[in-house]
Amino acid sequence: MKCAQILEIEKLRDRTGLFADRYEAGQVLSGLVGQLDLQHPLVFAIPAGGLPVAVPLAEALNCQLDVAVVSKITLPWNTEAGYGAVAFDGSYLLNEAMIRAVGLDESDVTRGLEETRAKVIRRVAALRKGRPMPDMLAHQVIVVDDGLASGFTMRAAVAALRRAGARELIVAVPTGHENSVRSLAEKVDIICCPNIRGGRSFAVASVYQHWSDVSEAEAEQILLGTGDTQY
Repeated sequence: MKCAQILEIEKLRDRTGLFADRYEAGQVLSGLVGQLDLQHPLVFAIPAGGLPVAVPLAEALNCQLDVAVVSKITLPWNTEAGYGAVAFDGSYLLNEAMIRAVGLDESDVTRGLEETRAKVIRRVAALRKGRPMPDMLAHQVIVVDDGLASGFTMRAAVAALRRAGARELIVAVPTGHENSVRSLAEKVDIICCPNIRGGRSFAVASVYQHWSDVSEAEAEQILLGTGDTQY
């Protein structure tokens, strides 16, 4: 596959503190995705943080909002840092370089993988409630998260959605590290990322003025259309 087209907002490059919250970030993202003039879009959010970003995007595109449940495998001593990800179809990706760098042994990795698989199964049951995945062949599939740090969570989502039938895949994130954006460009068709940042240090949260975790209960409310989406 050739590298994806990458759309950004040049004046937002390398800036932090840009968005009041995830919902406002989704509104900005909607303007960028809107330039594509998509005919049959279908939006998948990666829960939980990707959902409040995806709501205004799906509204702007007047299309269905669904979920692609993927979760990062976190370090035992730091739940904000991940060394891989598990997707809704049971597949997983591991960051072998990070595993070696932090000194995780095989039992640590196995335990983390099993715990994350259980989390994904629970979230699939809670958020999909037995609904089958939609037919994706006739749609431009847009997968949304609140940011792209290492990129492993998004890569796992993209691979699982390809296996589920997605042919045309667009990644839409408000912010992303330049290296991860470039690496992901080899695996999808288009990347929309208003705020691309470089440098050695990168935190998704630093582009948001208000940042908090989105609980599974809040994610369920968002999908039902009854929750406060200001996250």
